[in-house]
Amino acid sequence: MTVTMSQTPPVTGDDADTAVKTKPKTQRPPLYKVLLLNDDFTPMEFVVHILERLFSMTHAQAIEIMLTVHKKGVAVVGVFSHEVAETKVAQVMELARRQQHPLQCTMEKE
Repeated sequence: MTVTMSQTPPVTGDDADTAVKTKPKTQRPPLYKVLLLNDDFTPMEFVVHILERLFSMTHAQAIEIMLTVHKKGVAVVGVFSHEVAETKVAQVMELARRQQHPLQCTMEKE
């Protein structure tokens, strides 16, 4: 027996919905950690100022992160998309340079 187009059942219900709703899977862009590195010359108050101003931290949060940088040598100050992380690093470095502080800020893939 041969099946012709007129004999195939119409696509209805769940079969029709499934065909329409298939989407290609998109991956989320990778995130990047922004890191502050400790040095022996940048004043702690300046680091707190940077964290409050550029990373919108409260004074208490900024002090906590600053102390982590001071004690451990490095701390993550935020996780962002590549473009935002790059901008934050540039802003920190520019403010530190203007104030003649050797503060270093980097980013790395999460």
